[in-house]
This record gives sequence, C-alpha cells and structure tokens, in this order.
Amino acid sequence: MAELTAKSPCDGLLPVTVGKLKLSEEDLGHLTTIAVFNGKDQALEAALEAAHGMKLPAPGRSTGKAGSRAIWFGRNMVLLAGPAPDASLASHAALTDQSDAWAVVRLEGAGAEDVLARLCPIDLRVQSFKRGHTARTELRHMMASVTRIGADSFQIMVFRSLAATLVHDLKTAMEAVAARG
Repeated sequence: MAELTAKSPCDGLLPVTVGKLKLSEEDLGHLTTIAVFNGKDQALEAALEAAHGMKLPAPGRSTGKAGSRAIWFGRNMVLLAGPAPDASLASHAALTDQSDAWAVVRLEGAGAEDVLARLCPIDLRVQSFKRGHTARTELRHMMASVTRIGADSFQIMVFRSLAATLVHDLKTAMEAVAARG
C-alpha cells in the first residue's frame, strides 16, 4: 500500500523573492466558513466575541489579528481563520471546515499594490483599501480573497487546485514591477 504524505498547496513553489517583493505561503491554521442563520446575526456576533474575542466583520472588512481572524467572505458568510470554531457558534450558523480547500499566500514589500494592480480589477491602493479591508475579487482569471494585513502586505487566498497558477501569475507580475524599477 502506498504511503501518502501531506503537502501544503504551495509545496515546492514558494518562497519567491523578486527585487523588494516577497511571496510566501501562509498557514492560517483551521479555516471554517460561518454562514449565519436568518435573524441570528446578533446572537452569532455575541457568541463569536465571547468564544474568540472578535466581532463579526462588516462587508469588505476583517476583524481579529494574525493567528485569529474573521474575514468577510460574502453575503452572510465569514471565514474564521486560526482557531477551531467554538461549539457555541453552531446554534447560530452553519459551520463548514475549509482547512484543506485553500491556498494562502502573503505578498509583501514595496510595490505589492502595483503587482496586484496588474491582476485585480479593484483599487487596492492604501487610500481606499486600508489595513483590515478585504475583497472577494478576480485575480487574473481566478476568484480570490484579498485582505490587506499591513502597509505593504496582502493575504491572498484561492482554491487549493489553483496554487501553481496563483504563484505563476503573481511571480510574473512581480517580475514586471521589478523590471520597471
């Protein structure tokens, strides 16, 4: 019988450094989508705050911090990244384990906005997309979640099966930005 070895989505692909830009894989820990039941928003927020110390994020925002973050993931949908969800959340929302479904990378360095400007159809400049802002958007031809986690750093998530394509597209854009100086 063959032995299977667990590998991360970007195994062998990252890290990549081009000029002042760095692309690395992130392990966010446990990933759980939280789909709030009708009329349970306030109860879910109270349970999330009591269990995990963060509020539900507003649309286009994230709450929490590195290691324990709630990311807006669509209408009435939040992604809890980091801790396993507390059992108290299940009476207010449908919880789905997504831990193996996503490739997560961090793009950081001077010019990160310029890299994403080549791939995303939304304005990710710091004036309009501040730390904690998040968007479900297209990245080249993939659907992605993009969250600003620092002045020059972004967390980018795509489906696991698109990890190699994500790295290729980001690396190509990084090289183009670096070539411009």
